[in-house]
Amino acid sequence: MAEHLASIFGTEKDRVNCPFYFKIGACRHGDRCSRLHTKPSISPTILLSNMYQRPDSITPGVDAQGQPIDPRKIQEHFEDFYEDLFEELNKYGEIESLNICDNLADHMVGNVYVQFREEEQAANALKNLTGRFYAGRPIIVDFSPVTDFREATCRQYEENVCNRGGYCNFMHLKKISRDLRRHLFGRYRRRHSRSRSRSPYRHHSFEERSYRSHSRKYDERDHYNESRSRRNRSTSPGHRRGRSRSPGSRRDRSPVRDGSEERRARIEQWNREKEQAELANGANADSNENGSAQNQDQYYNQQ
Repeated sequence: MAEHLASIFGTEKDRVNCPFYFKIGACRHGDRCSRLHTKPSISPTILLSNMYQRPDSITPGVDAQGQPIDPRKIQEHFEDFYEDLFEELNKYGEIESLNICDNLADHMVGNVYVQFREEEQAANALKNLTGRFYAGRPIIVDFSPVTDFREATCRQYEENVCNRGGYCNFMHLKKISRDLRRHLFGRYRRRHSRSRSRSPYRHHSFEERSYRSHSRKYDERDHYNESRSRRNRSTSPGHRRGRSRSPGSRRDRSPVRDGSEERRARIEQWNREKEQAELANGANADSNENGSAQNQDQYYNQQ
């Protein structure tokens, strides 16, 4: 029985809890609804009810004086409000999504849904926004059960085929420009990219960090002593026969092999030099023998 109730909770089959309040965080019947509107005690999403005031709130496309408004000015007014609200809410934590309804029904007009990364951040924002005013109007803030905006958004509105218009019971979320979204939410992507590039060492507990820090100090000290002894050995006269690490040293360069013709020519040159050296040695030997014979004759003649 408990599993069955849990499976139908927040659906049309649930006869106790209101499915619209569970999906959208608002119901057109309000307090007169025959089903329960159970407000969550904690949630990553907060609802700022009826906060955004459109410049054409009375009649779409027309201001309060009855003059037509340029759609570009309406969009600029909305993006200014969006950026101002984002910068204020960013003080309390990282914002996952900031959605503003474009509906015209009383229970959804101007509703702002702010989903934070952590529930504690949402609780901090609710605490600091309670009792404050914006544009001379009090801010009404509560926790919202909405966590999946895909179920709460009108898909026909995204395809521009919704026949109910602004009085649809699902969210018609007003969109901002791509440049503004990149400017506001791009800071989180850069922050996450820097955090991913860091070492996973920061995820360990305090005891593991302290143990690893001490062991790392000893390892670094041993490595320093070992490298120092290696430098002393390498600089001794007996160890200077190794390769030189200077950029201009010829010992680091790999020898270039000559072609077959160059090798033949070099071998022939070596043979000629060898023959000439042998001839020169033979001539020197003959001259030495002749000189020694003449010296012997002179010696015997003197005797």
